[in-house]
Amino acid sequence: MLNPIAITKSYLFATKNGFLEPLRTAVAQRHLILMLIRRDIAGRTSGTMLGAGWLLLQPALQMLGFWFLLDLVLQVRFPGRLSFVEYFLIGMLSWFMIAEVLQRSLNVFQEFASIYQRTPFPLAILPLVPLFMSGLIFMIVNALVAGLLEGWLAVPVSMLNTLMLLIWLLPFCYILAVVGLFLKDLGQFFPFFISLLMYLTPILYLPQLLPESLSWILQVNPFADLMATLHFRLQDMPWTVDQMAWTPIHFWRPFLWWLLLLGPAWVLFRRAEPHIREML
Repeated sequence: MLNPIAITKSYLFATKNGFLEPLRTAVAQRHLILMLIRRDIAGRTSGTMLGAGWLLLQPALQMLGFWFLLDLVLQVRFPGRLSFVEYFLIGMLSWFMIAEVLQRSLNVFQEFASIYQRTPFPLAILPLVPLFMSGLIFMIVNALVAGLLEGWLAVPVSMLNTLMLLIWLLPFCYILAVVGLFLKDLGQFFPFFISLLMYLTPILYLPQLLPESLSWILQVNPFADLMATLHFRLQDMPWTVDQMAWTPIHFWRPFLWWLLLLGPAWVLFRRAEPHIREML
């Protein structure tokens, strides 16, 4: 017979390890992680005139293209004190970081397979590389944009927001890294899924514009709650469909998702680790 107390203790223990073990690994292997990040930067920008500057310029160019389409061509306008550009930039830059972390996590073991084959090292650090790499880039970009739009007092708030998102994405990095290695078809479907998820998250539109019959999407989509929290913290913006102010539920829903996934993500990685080494 299953013992609920024993199961609960095991789950809580796994949840604790799912948060603390990656942090311990990151601290213990910080020099190796920095080496992998430097290698990644060199691989992506080697031979270019701007070098690592492209990593900051690329998100800016993407935002410029979206701004041209939505603000100048379609002339999207929002009611209230907040302009469309302010609303859009804050949300979309954060989404770029989320999408990049998730997409790179899906193939991170394959990406670094050649390095591991030559020099074995702790596999637990690999899912952390996309997290730190994208976090480093977008923390700078988000802070600059927040400072320009909302004043320089918004810079530390923006940096804390980025850190919050990175911590929240931690279990997803381990889950996607393992699943992406063993289920190759997911890599073909995932770009479509990310695009669909973006359209279901109020980034290009206000949540009030979502048809009432679809308002339930905002209740089950944790990314909508994350965006609500970002806009509230930086722009003091009401968010819910009925135009009521931000409420703590927008924090607690994604937090509960995070707690729910931390333990299973770490257990999945540890149990799959011997097979990951075989696949690599």
